[in-house]
Amino acid sequence: MTQAPHSSAAETPDTPRTMLGGLSPAQFMRRYWQKKPLLIRNAFPGFTPFVNRQALFAMAADEVVESRMIVHKASGWTLRHGPFARTVFPPLKQPRWTLLVQGVDLHLDTGRELLERFRFVPDARLDDLMISWASDGGGVGPHFDSYDVFLLQASGQRHWRIGRQKDLSLEPDVPLKILSHFEPEEEHLLNPGDMLYLPPRWAHDGVAVGDDCMTYSIGFRVPQRGGLAGELLQRMADEFDDTTLYRDPDQAATDTPAAMPPALEAFAADALQRLLAERQSLACALGEVMTEPKPKVWFEEPQHDWVPGALTLDRRTRMMYDARHVFINGEGFRAAGADARLMRSLADTRCLGARQVALASPAALALLQDWFEAGWLHCAPTA
Repeated sequence: MTQAPHSSAAETPDTPRTMLGGLSPAQFMRRYWQKKPLLIRNAFPGFTPFVNRQALFAMAADEVVESRMIVHKASGWTLRHGPFARTVFPPLKQPRWTLLVQGVDLHLDTGRELLERFRFVPDARLDDLMISWASDGGGVGPHFDSYDVFLLQASGQRHWRIGRQKDLSLEPDVPLKILSHFEPEEEHLLNPGDMLYLPPRWAHDGVAVGDDCMTYSIGFRVPQRGGLAGELLQRMADEFDDTTLYRDPDQAATDTPAAMPPALEAFAADALQRLLAERQSLACALGEVMTEPKPKVWFEEPQHDWVPGALTLDRRTRMMYDARHVFINGEGFRAAGADARLMRSLADTRCLGARQVALASPAALALLQDWFEAGWLHCAPTA
């Protein structure tokens, strides 16, 4: 097994990268992101999986790991959700079955390291690393995703067919969202180290060629407008301090008592407008929502005492910032001046050197200690 390839601290958005076929991240984002697919041959030269089949199957047996198994037979498709005992898997030589393990970056440092290579896209959009293992002919059927995805071939071969799909009707009575009338426009056979980028809603069908096909999928978050609005309003409402009571001194007697009073509707609309006018509250709620840990994520308590020094964020920690706040794992903090610069550096690089920590204010040090004790970041124990 090899370590996940890592990026150099000297790389910038204008630095050409092998993983993007010689394009810089700036060029890739401008030319391809959410616009058109890109096939990158030998994106990761000499790449081999950092988790083998046995380890992947063992992960799927863990109840905190999200996993699915898809089997395609002549009788149709079946879908099962993990955790899975090893005995429930079909024989390795049985064709057309797939194991999908989600959120590998939450459970393996090497998975997080691979995800780091894609941080030329904002963290607010980066989601997770999924690993799929498939026997010969295995796949999940022709489908489309609502999000961007990089498909990195880790071992074996996979044959991809892709196309801009206009007819999005799905097969009826199938436990998967499989397109009824898939119309591929391109075909590509990917070998280990090759990678395919697909924008949202590009239909694709990947089929394993031979045994022991493993594909890594780097996926991105796509907040849904209605759902995001609901989460933001709920958080903002919890902090909205306005105790104004509804009054209707001009309400006339009515013979339609079940009718909603227009004045009450206007009162409700005014309440929402006042809530949304709290831009700082909105900014804070957004940061908290976007850094909220995923379900089933928890952090381990440290095994040694806090000692100020070099530190790194835990692989499961989500940390972001805006002009006035820093956000970490669903919590928001006001930050300004040198402390804000320190926290932004931590969020961007996911680590701090001992000299940086030594310059932190007492308030910033207290926060870092709180986060250490919560398991959100780690520092080296003293000798």
